[in-house]
Amino acid sequence: MSLVFRIAWRYFFSKSNQTVVNRINNIALLVIIVASASLMIVLSAFSGLREFGLSFSSIFDPDYKILPLQGKTILVDSHTLKKLKRLSIIENISATLEEKVFLSFNDKSQVAYLKGVSPDYLSVIPADSLVAVGEWLIPDTNCVVAGYSIGASMDLGVYDYTDFLNISFPQNSPQKNLRQSPFLTEKAVTVGLYQISEDIDKKYVFSNINFARKLFQYPKNAYSAIEIQTKPNVSYQALHIELEKLIEGEFILKDRVALNSALYKMLNTENVAVYLIFTLVLVIAMFNVIGALIMMILDKKSEIKILNAMGATHEKLRGIFFLLGVLISLIGGAIGIIIASIAVIIQQASPFLQVPGTSLPYPVKWEFENFILVVLTLFTLGVITSAWASRGVKKLSMTKLDQ
Repeated sequence: MSLVFRIAWRYFFSKSNQTVVNRINNIALLVIIVASASLMIVLSAFSGLREFGLSFSSIFDPDYKILPLQGKTILVDSHTLKKLKRLSIIENISATLEEKVFLSFNDKSQVAYLKGVSPDYLSVIPADSLVAVGEWLIPDTNCVVAGYSIGASMDLGVYDYTDFLNISFPQNSPQKNLRQSPFLTEKAVTVGLYQISEDIDKKYVFSNINFARKLFQYPKNAYSAIEIQTKPNVSYQALHIELEKLIEGEFILKDRVALNSALYKMLNTENVAVYLIFTLVLVIAMFNVIGALIMMILDKKSEIKILNAMGATHEKLRGIFFLLGVLISLIGGAIGIIIASIAVIIQQASPFLQVPGTSLPYPVKWEFENFILVVLTLFTLGVITSAWASRGVKKLSMTKLDQ
């Protein structure tokens, strides 16, 4: 351990004869502790919010989804689907049809997406567990499961046979006469209402795939997407190579992140914005370190003269206060990170904060990436402020030493 570091370490723990100097040093350390703890807690909170928000999409979205490169559908015959199911890296697959439709019930109407699914859809997405009222689709029937928000806005009743839900879709064939409706309409009975999140609940209505195929007038082998549940630790590249061997047409393979790219971008943007805001708070807190270093140099003027007389160079004297500033930043930051980590762990194990207006615990998540980010931020700012303060004080201290 070098002499410069030993002196800086002793100065960190030593007390000044002047109360003002001690108070300034304590305030500088306290501000660093609070700022670093705040940064760690906020980043952990956003990590929890990101995981909480994406948990809804993970319920609704598969591991991977095959989509057409061009047009609305991809052509895959039943023989190819069987081959896909037999792939060793695939757990389950389900082909689906999806189009925007016009819903009407009594005097109320709404635009939504009709998603036609087969019975094996439940092996990929456990949608039946999301049904809040009624039950899941009954095979080979003209029934639908609507989102809770759609049901509330249109006053849909479960098993209401007095009035059917009318689902309309534009006809593909040209009109034979002006009296013919441009829309093809099918009637359906609502057998259930699912509840995931407000955005999804007001967007999708589920039906049997044959009902959707008849309404959309699609050929037998046409699908809007093929949803895939893979076995653990299957990479995108490995799956894409296997799919290219079996699927003849051009397609796009999207994972869960790509399917929710807008949500990921929004959460990442907010995370960066919050990080920059609290880093600015940390920068302001570092001005206290500069003030503390200046007061320490003035307080230790007599000791600096002795060290200078004993042969200590200006660079070594400057290095003492540079290391002192770094120590204040890192030790204060370490204490703040420990306090924040304890608070996050307690919130995860035994929640003491709830989301306002609900009984849900406020989501937080301790991540090693956040820990590294806070440490690097503290170290960088500590080095910059300490270097600037020690260089700025050098001329003043050296002038006084020469007098």
